[in-house]
Amino acid sequence: MTGTPCILAIDQGTTSSRAILFDGEGTIRGLAQREFTQHYPEAGWVEHDPEEIWETVVAVCREVLEKAEADDLEVIAVGVTNQRETTLVWDRETGKPVHNAIVWQDRRTAEYCRTLREAGHEAMVTERTGLVLDPYFSATKVNWLMENVDGVRARAQAGKLAFGTIDSFLLWRLTGGKVHATDATNACRTCLFNIERQDWDEELLSLFDIPAALMPHVRDSAADFGNTEKALFGREIPICGVAGDQQAALIGQACFSPGMVKSTFGTGCFVVLNTGEHIVRSRNKLLTTVAYRLDGKAFYALEGSIFAAGTTVQWLRDGLGIIKSASETEALASSIDSNNGVYIVPAFAGLGAPWWDAQARGAVFGLTRGAGKAEMVRAALESTVYQLSDLVGAMVADGGMPEAMRVDGGMVANDWMMQFLAGILDMRTDRPVIAETTAFGAACLAGLQAGLYNSLEDIAGRWQLDRSFQPAMDAPTRKRNLDGWRDAVSRTLTEGRNT
Repeated sequence: MTGTPCILAIDQGTTSSRAILFDGEGTIRGLAQREFTQHYPEAGWVEHDPEEIWETVVAVCREVLEKAEADDLEVIAVGVTNQRETTLVWDRETGKPVHNAIVWQDRRTAEYCRTLREAGHEAMVTERTGLVLDPYFSATKVNWLMENVDGVRARAQAGKLAFGTIDSFLLWRLTGGKVHATDATNACRTCLFNIERQDWDEELLSLFDIPAALMPHVRDSAADFGNTEKALFGREIPICGVAGDQQAALIGQACFSPGMVKSTFGTGCFVVLNTGEHIVRSRNKLLTTVAYRLDGKAFYALEGSIFAAGTTVQWLRDGLGIIKSASETEALASSIDSNNGVYIVPAFAGLGAPWWDAQARGAVFGLTRGAGKAEMVRAALESTVYQLSDLVGAMVADGGMPEAMRVDGGMVANDWMMQFLAGILDMRTDRPVIAETTAFGAACLAGLQAGLYNSLEDIAGRWQLDRSFQPAMDAPTRKRNLDGWRDAVSRTLTEGRNT
C-alpha cells in the first residue's frame, strides 16, 4: 500500500472499546465504538468480562481497517491506550482468564488495604511506587484473585499464569500470545513497580504475596510491542505505542513541559501535572506517577483522581431518570443563577484524592421543596468541578503553579461547565480542537516509534486551541460555592458521619 499513512489507536475504556484512525496531522479518518457490559456482583464490586472486551476490540478494529482500505489509507502502526489498574490473570497456554477482570473502581479489597495500612506498610509502598494503599490499584486485586479463585495461587507459582492490566491482555491476544508486556505508565499504577528503579519491586511483590512469574516485561511507552497476528486483520501490523489512558491524554494534549497540566473528564476525572525528570513527592495525598518513558528515560507527574465525573451524569440519566441524555445538562444548569444550596458528593465508590476515603458513600445536601431537576443537574456538574478544584489546590500546595488547564473528554463539550470550571479554578481553561486526546496520545506514541513523528516537539506542533475560557467569577461567589462544597464533603467522609 502507498496510501496516506495513518495510526490505528485502540482506546479500551471503562464502558466501551473504540478504534480511531488518525493521520499524521491528528485528523480522525475513521472511528468505531462498542459498549460492553458492566457487572456488579456485590455492593462496591465492579467487573468486566475479558472475552467481551476482546470481542469489542477486534470488532471496532476490523470496522475501521475496512474503512482504511476503502479510503486508501495505509495503517503503519497500532497504539494502545487503556483503562488503568483494571486487573486480569490468564492462562499462559490457553489465554483464558481465570476470572472476570476486576475494574479500577472496585472496592472489594478496602479491608485488606486497611489491614496493610494499620500494619505500617503504607510509607514503604508510597516511597517505592508514589501511590497509596487503596483498592483502586492492581496489587490488592491480584492478591484477591490469588486468595479467592481455586487453584490460581498454585498455577501462578508454577509459572502457568500471567498477570496484566488491560493493555497487557490486549497485547497478548493481539500477538497470539507472543508478547507478555506492559509499558511504564501502566506498570506504575499497580503498586508493584518501583518508579525510581523502573522495575518490579521484589519487596512489594512479597508484601502482596504475588509470584514474580506472573509479571509482564516493562517497556518504554514508545517501543516494539510485537505485531498483530495476520489472522486477526488480514496482515501483520506493528504495535508501537502503549500508555495508560491518563498519560496518553497528557501526551495528546502536548503537555511536555514541567508545569503543564491537563484534566480528562470521562467516567472519572483525572488531573495530571507534568513534573519533568524529577520525582515530586506529594505532601497532600496526590499520586506520583510516570508520565511517559521514552528511550529508557522516565518523565514524571503528579496526579489526582476523581472516581465519579461522567458517572454522576449517568446516574442522573439511568438511576434517577431525570434526564434522557447528557446533552440536556448544559441548558438545565444554565437555567438557574446558582445551585440554590444543593450539593451532590458523588462518592458512589468512595472518594479519591485528596481524601482517599474508600468507605465514603454518596450524599445530597441542601434539598428543599423548591429544589428540582435543574438544581440536581447543576449540582452534579458542579461536583466534578469542585473535586477538580480540590486536586488543583493540592498541586499548588505541592509546588505546582499551572498557568492554564488543558481539558478533554466527553464533558468538555459543555460550555457552561467549562466556564464554571475556569471561574472556580480562577484559571484559564483551554479546550483543544482534537477532542479525542487519549486516543491521539496513543497514536502519537506509535507514530513516534514508527517514524511518523520526529520528536515530542513535532507532536506539540499539532496541538490546536478550539476555545479558551477565561475566569469570570467574582471572589465572594467562588468562596461561597467552595465553602458549601467543603461542608458537604466533611459530612460525607467516614470520620464526619456522626458529626
